[in-house]
Amino acid sequence: QVQLVESGGGLVQAGGSLRLSCAASGLTFSSHNLAWFRQAPGKEREFVAAISWTGGSIYYENFVEGRFAISTDNAEITGFLQMNNLKPDDTAVYYCAAQQAGPYSGNWDDYDYWGQGTQVTVSS
Repeated sequence: QVQLVESGGGLVQAGGSLRLSCAASGLTFSSHNLAWFRQAPGKEREFVAAISWTGGSIYYENFVEGRFAISTDNAEITGFLQMNNLKPDDTAVYYCAAQQAGPYSGNWDDYDYWGQGTQVTVSS
């Protein structure tokens, strides 16, 4: 059974950093694309970043502006989203998602597995 579990969220002041983790069981990121999405209160869910199953391609939404970095560990069972210079607008629930190896997608519905989310709150 596939499971994705996010961790690392919390409360941080503007300008601070957080590192989100996505622990996978039942799959590896050597055969699945990994993506991070987020949903702020009252807003639609949006794509944040993705890394291809080969690790050779990485994509960021424009609002990231060089502040975030997506990666996976050598064992390919944990994904990360390093977030620096956080802003209050980054406040949201962050979800990781896994997609069977293939062309990258920024669409939530194209992914096969999703985590339950971790809350990130950035205070001004």
